[in-house]
Amino acid sequence: MTDDWRFDGLRAMFINGTLKPSPEPSHTDGLIEASANLMRKHGVQVETVRAVDHDIATGVWPDMTEHGATTDAWPGLFSRVMAADILVLAGPIWLGDNSSVTKRVIERLYACSSLLNDAGQYAYYGRVGGCLITGNEDGIKHCAMNILYSLQHLGYVIPPQADAGWIGEAGPGPSYLDPGSGGPENDFTNRNTAFMTWNLMHLAKLLKANNGIPAQGNQRSAWDAGARFDYENPEYR
Repeated sequence: MTDDWRFDGLRAMFINGTLKPSPEPSHTDGLIEASANLMRKHGVQVETVRAVDHDIATGVWPDMTEHGATTDAWPGLFSRVMAADILVLAGPIWLGDNSSVTKRVIERLYACSSLLNDAGQYAYYGRVGGCLITGNEDGIKHCAMNILYSLQHLGYVIPPQADAGWIGEAGPGPSYLDPGSGGPENDFTNRNTAFMTWNLMHLAKLLKANNGIPAQGNQRSAWDAGARFDYENPEYR
């Protein structure tokens, strides 16, 4: 293994939107581990979190205890999100869509999207995002589109082939880790998972080596102070 394919110094966080609290087995965990293990082999420090294990309050403020919630685990989780160069949101399909837990995580990420980094850019700039989807009904692409759009809108950079998933035969049937499902052996799923993982690592390494996205033309703090970055509009002439 050459140094070119080492990614020491990078951190990745996988957030699992399963509805199953620990220690109940999660099929999504199985696919997460396929990606996480590949990252670990190449020096990435990996953390996995099952969101349902944490009392994440409903709402769109960074800390919902300041807005009526009794408890809120999100501020602690957010600090761990911000420590990661790579964020992968993973979860199951229910009724053709992402789980309620996955959606709550996205809402709480959104709650912090107005925060700025030291360069005056939105806080998530300079990080990369991807997603993993599991289930036994159709909807991988729909769920992935929702997650990847949400992440890029918040400031994450999305590499090529940033999603992977497994659903097996359409209709009720075995899930990813069930004996005989064929999930862990599925070449299409394995190829997409491998490509996603490598692309996330490559892009995260490039961004970190170049101090993220250049801070020109995208600084909220400068825009609010009157800068227009050569944007021509009669209102500003």
